[in-house]
Amino acid sequence: MTDRPRARRPAPPATSLKAGTVRPTLSLSVRIQAKSWRSLADLRARIDAAAVAAIAVSPVQPLDGVELSLLLTDDRRIRIVNRDWRGFDKATNVLSFPAAPPDRIAQSPMLGDIVLAYETVAREADAEAKTIEDHLSHLVIHGLLHLLGEDHETDADADRMEALEIAALATLGIADPYADLEPRVETPVFSKAS
Repeated sequence: MTDRPRARRPAPPATSLKAGTVRPTLSLSVRIQAKSWRSLADLRARIDAAAVAAIAVSPVQPLDGVELSLLLTDDRRIRIVNRDWRGFDKATNVLSFPAAPPDRIAQSPMLGDIVLAYETVAREADAEAKTIEDHLSHLVIHGLLHLLGEDHETDADADRMEALEIAALATLGIADPYADLEPRVETPVFSKAS
């Protein structure tokens, strides 16, 4: 990957979360490394709106003016990042790299980095019969919620994160992406009788 100067533009101004509470502004850097991303209509506006929606639903509110970097790449390059940083030698849809540990997110001037791969995002959108633009919005929200301390390692954490994603997507007029999925079934734990 090559480094080029990154233009920072704030996300559109947001309205208040609730009476007396104003959403923090976001300094968002978007770098397009794969030309395929340029085919999407209103790409920057969609990313800005998804980022604002994720922050609006997050229990952790970042500092005003917090920085976020987003890289729009391809399967070949994200596979390298996934292999080198996570030990998985395969392409994936989205990767998140937090700039601060969970207990310091609200005080950090930087949230971190999100990387998305065009081919995987397009393939998933097609398989799930949704637009690539809506799937991109979902993955930006998903990645940003990771940077804000959310995770899906346990069923309870996954349910919580999915609920936040659904709420953020609803503000953008995007349907629940989990509606057609099979519900998670808890596996009972059996202990030996003495």
